Amino acid sequence: MTPQARALLPLVLPALLVGVGSSLVLLLLSAVAERLQDLLWDTLPDALDVSGTSAGWIIAVLTVAGLVVGLIVWKVPGHAGPDPATLGLVDPPLPVRVLPGIALAVVVGLAGGVSLGPENPITAINIALAYALGMKAMPRTPVFDWVALAAAGTIGALFGTPVAAALILSETLADPGPDGADRRPLWDRLFAPLVAAGAGALTTVLIAHPTFQIDVEAYTGPHWGDILSAMVISTAAAAIGLCAVYAFPYLHRVFRQLGHPVLMLTVGGLVLGALGALGGQLTLFKGLEEMKELTTHASDHDAGNLLLLALVKLLALCVAATCGFRGGRIFPAVFVGVALGMLAHALVDAVPPALAITCAILGILLATTRQGWLSLFTAAVVVMDLSLIPVLCVAALPAWLLVTGRPEMLIKEAEEPRAGEPGADHPQTAR
Repeated sequence: MTPQARALLPLVLPALLVGVGSSLVLLLLSAVAERLQDLLWDTLPDALDVSGTSAGWIIAVLTVAGLVVGLIVWKVPGHAGPDPATLGLVDPPLPVRVLPGIALAVVVGLAGGVSLGPENPITAINIALAYALGMKAMPRTPVFDWVALAAAGTIGALFGTPVAAALILSETLADPGPDGADRRPLWDRLFAPLVAAGAGALTTVLIAHPTFQIDVEAYTGPHWGDILSAMVISTAAAAIGLCAVYAFPYLHRVFRQLGHPVLMLTVGGLVLGALGALGGQLTLFKGLEEMKELTTHASDHDAGNLLLLALVKLLALCVAATCGFRGGRIFPAVFVGVALGMLAHALVDAVPPALAITCAILGILLATTRQGWLSLFTAAVVVMDLSLIPVLCVAALPAWLLVTGRPEMLIKEAEEPRAGEPGADHPQTAR
C-alpha cells in the first residue's frame, strides 16, 4: 500500500459515520416537519371545517409561522444562528448551542409553507455536529476536513446521490489555498468526502426512496434548432434570477429596519401568506412535490398562470430568505425554473418541454447559486435524459457570461446586531 493510500484509509470510518449521521439528521427533521405540515394543512382545517387551501388559512398559517420562528430567534439560546441571508450552503462550523434553535426554526418554516428548502440549515447543523464530535475523537484533523465530510454527506443525502456532492466540492477544493499547502491530487482530497456522500446518499435512498424526476414528455433531440432555444431560455431565466439577486439586499434592508426578529418574521410571514394566497398552494413549501404536481397537471395552466406562479415563488423565496426564516434557496429556485420552462413551451409550442424546463432550471440556478456544476447537475437530474446534457452544456455558456461577476444572492457585510437581536451574543460566521 502506498503512503498516499495509508493516509486516506483512516478517514474511511469517520467519513462513513458522518455520512450516515448527516442523512439521519436530515430524515429526522424532515419527518418531524412533514408530521407538523399534515397537522397544519390537513388535520386542523378539517377539525375547524375550513379549507386548507383558502386564502384566509394560507395567510393565517404563514403569519403564525413567522411569529413562532420570530420567538425562536428571539428567545431560544443562540438565536438560531447568524442572519441566514449572510450564509451560503457550506460555511464554517457554528457553535453547538445554536443548533436547537436552528432545528426548531427550520421545522416550523418547512411545515408552515415557507418557500425555502432544508439544505442550508441542515448542512449547518451537520457541519457543527461533525466538527464538535470529530475534534474530540480526532483533534489533529483539520477543521476543513470535518466541514467537507459533513457538507458532502448532507448534499449526498439531499439529492440521493454522491455525484452532486462531488461536483460541488470539486469547485470548493480545486484551489489548494493561498499558501499552496495542500498539493494532493483532487481525487485524494475528494476521497473522504465522497465516502461520506455515498454513505449519506445510500442511507437516504434505502430509508426514504427520494426522487427529483418530474413527469414530462420525453426529449427526442437534440436538433439544430434546440441549441438556439436552449441558449435563449437559459439566458432569459438567468436574467429573471438576477432581478431577484439585485432585489435581495433591498428587501433585506427593509426587514432589518423593523428592528426586532419577532416583528421581522411576523411581517415576513404575513407577506408570504399574501403571496401564497395570490399564487395558490403550489407556490408554498420548498417546491419539490409542488413542481411534480405542476408538471403532472400541465394542461391546467396557461401561460399567464405559469408566469404568475414563477414570479410569486421567486418573490416568496426572496422575502423568506431576507426576513429571517431559516432555509435554503436551491429547491424553491428549481420550482421557479420548472414554471419558467413550462412558460417557454406554452409560448413557443415547438420548443420541447423537457428542453425548456431543464434550461430554465439551469439559468435560474446559475443566477441564484453561482455554482455551475450544481446547476448543471440539478437541471439534468430533474428530467433524467442523457441526450439533454450536451445541449445544457452549451446553454450554460451565455447564461454564465450574464451572471459571472454580478452580485450574489448573499449579504456579505452583515450589520452588527443590536442587543436582543439574533447574533447579538455571538460573532458572525467568518466566510
